[in-house]
Amino acid sequence: MNHVLCGLAANAALPSELVDRLIAVADADIAEGLAGRAELSHAQAVALASRVEEIAVRLAYEGLLTTADVDPVAQPHAALALLDERSGDLEWARKPGDLVVVPWSINCGTCARCRGGLTAHCTAVPHMAMYDAPIGGTWGGLFSDTVRVPFADHMLVPLPAGLDPVAMASASDNWSLSWRLVAPHLTDKPGARVLVVARGSIGLYVCDIARALGASDVLYVDPDPEHRRLAESYGARTAEAIEPIPYGFDLAVEATGRVEQLALAVKSLAPEGVCESAGNHFRPGELPLLDMYLTGVTLRIARDNVRAHIPDALDLASSGKVAPERVVSHVLDWEQLPDALPEKHLKPVFVRDISPFLLAR
Repeated sequence: MNHVLCGLAANAALPSELVDRLIAVADADIAEGLAGRAELSHAQAVALASRVEEIAVRLAYEGLLTTADVDPVAQPHAALALLDERSGDLEWARKPGDLVVVPWSINCGTCARCRGGLTAHCTAVPHMAMYDAPIGGTWGGLFSDTVRVPFADHMLVPLPAGLDPVAMASASDNWSLSWRLVAPHLTDKPGARVLVVARGSIGLYVCDIARALGASDVLYVDPDPEHRRLAESYGARTAEAIEPIPYGFDLAVEATGRVEQLALAVKSLAPEGVCESAGNHFRPGELPLLDMYLTGVTLRIARDNVRAHIPDALDLASSGKVAPERVVSHVLDWEQLPDALPEKHLKPVFVRDISPFLLAR
């Protein structure tokens, strides 16, 4: 921090021409002082906003910037501030009140990887760019009042009319992931036998989708009795735990984060069977590679390219063949979040007052 320049920036008696010179060299600290000047002109505010976006947000909220002054691509936070103040260009956003699904990973939709469906590996943003985790940039997430959506025309997927936004709160990740874990395989092998080794919502969504799409048998394995009861409501057989069932299933879905459970799943596959793992295995472990080789096993474990199949997953949700709302265990007020989140819930959904948005539909 340059204390001399910061002091000058806060000096109310500083001539306008010196204010201009300070703006030309302003960093975040100097800009903070300049932004608080009562006599800051519109032209000076625009120049200052072009140097430090954090200050552009403040200036937008204070009414010193207009739509013509802000580039929504280069200054997305300032554009959001203007929209929040009802003074932004509605072309920057979807119609106020629209309900949309925002995929968990940031993706442009136009790079070679995105065009190939690999939206979790977009080359237009830093590696691993995503919501919730400060990896590959700061985009916002679960606890944010607003989030950055840099490629809104591509990333935002309208929620079909008639779908409950609470029931579809996981459409940005787990619901659409669950569709991908099972639906394409049932298209390739109608009536496939499905093993689901899981610990919560992903496995339950898979049970719902598998039965709806014609799986001949679904076995759900989970030590939690409440989860098992819910899986049974979807028509699945259930078990607290099992030993490997050789050649028992055409498709196995593992969503536990435990390598030994992944090994159990692949040991239960029929020849040329497929195992889909939802991943997040933080501890090392061993897989029965020789058994997998002799049986002929395809194992896929990956972060999901969810944007590519959100529309298909929403279409299934709209069909009336599935009931994702059953997985929502609690609907809680947003203000309860700090106290309720640490408690054990299957799938809590925290809601603000969304009635104005629903009325808009």
